Amino acid sequence: MTDKTKTEPVRTPLFDRHKDAGARLIDFGGWHMPVQYKLGIIKEHRHVRDSIGIFDVCHMGEAVLSGADAGKAVQKLITNDLSKLVDGAALYTVMCYEDGGIVDDCIVYRRSETEYLIILNASNTEKDLAWIRKNVGDMTDVDDQSVATALVAVQGPHAVELCNSLSPADLTSVKRFNFVRCDFAGVEVMAARTGYTGEDGFELAFPATEATKVWDALVADERVQPIGLGARDTLRLEAKLCLYGNDIDKTTTPYEAGLGWVVKPNAADFIGKEALVAQKAEGLKRKLVGFRMEAKGIARHGYNIVDRDQADPVIGQVTSGTNGITVGGAIGMGYVPLAQSKSGTKLTIDCRGKDVPAVVVKGAFYKRA
Repeated sequence: MTDKTKTEPVRTPLFDRHKDAGARLIDFGGWHMPVQYKLGIIKEHRHVRDSIGIFDVCHMGEAVLSGADAGKAVQKLITNDLSKLVDGAALYTVMCYEDGGIVDDCIVYRRSETEYLIILNASNTEKDLAWIRKNVGDMTDVDDQSVATALVAVQGPHAVELCNSLSPADLTSVKRFNFVRCDFAGVEVMAARTGYTGEDGFELAFPATEATKVWDALVADERVQPIGLGARDTLRLEAKLCLYGNDIDKTTTPYEAGLGWVVKPNAADFIGKEALVAQKAEGLKRKLVGFRMEAKGIARHGYNIVDRDQADPVIGQVTSGTNGITVGGAIGMGYVPLAQSKSGTKLTIDCRGKDVPAVVVKGAFYKRA
């Protein structure tokens, strides 16, 4: 069983499967992870859009909060309205510091009135758990189940059909952002209709000791292709889904990141509420936008967004950028002054000394039919 507390690179329970499949493995935040397989990033990306891709996301963190006041504890941590959740439902949200900066974005799953699962970003697991325990450790039991839990994502237009065929449960009836506990290829799993690709599908959580059994059952279908971190990133960017450490972090607020829809000040008190209410009342100074490049060039993380007519030409920074494999052309996201954030606004990206024009685009670059 892998130890997610070590600082040196560690292996997920599926490491040998990736190696046998010819994956190029890299050190990703202290984890040996597949960045791509033999198909390559472009073909893997297209395969998810056209068929079924599976992802090893066992490196993600899992915290279970339980006890009579577990719900109150979770609500204190998150900006969204936990009262909306019923058993078997999930909620996308963020956790904030007192100043409104983002601790992490996460999904909360309500297993019962007294038990909640929070899926944490891999690079933030240790930090998040310490923050959770510091703020609500006296209200609820906080159990780190990261080591014991495997997580596999099944994504694509035929993903639900495949998952349904491997379970006696009717997984086709599970609604978006809902989950069921069921038998899956002989393993008890929590099957959640969530994902990070812009496609339909499930994320399966189950004991780490059963990881290879579930993986093997999935890859036995000839439509399935394992997908690496490279295509996972291009897929999520086309769907305009934020990546912690790039598009959001402790220096950005959910309002600035376009995540104001997960902030519910009227629902209950939560950490960071006062700062966020004040920011909304005062008005934003900057905003995260999506943009398309209008000439040859790819905007990379850290590139400056500039206005050459100003004394200080740097007006913002690119947070994510790639070639739009499905949508065509180069796309990206970055923070710009509020006045430059409207759809259709022209921007200039400094691509290593070359000014390349871009235009702000509203909404996701890709939306499935």
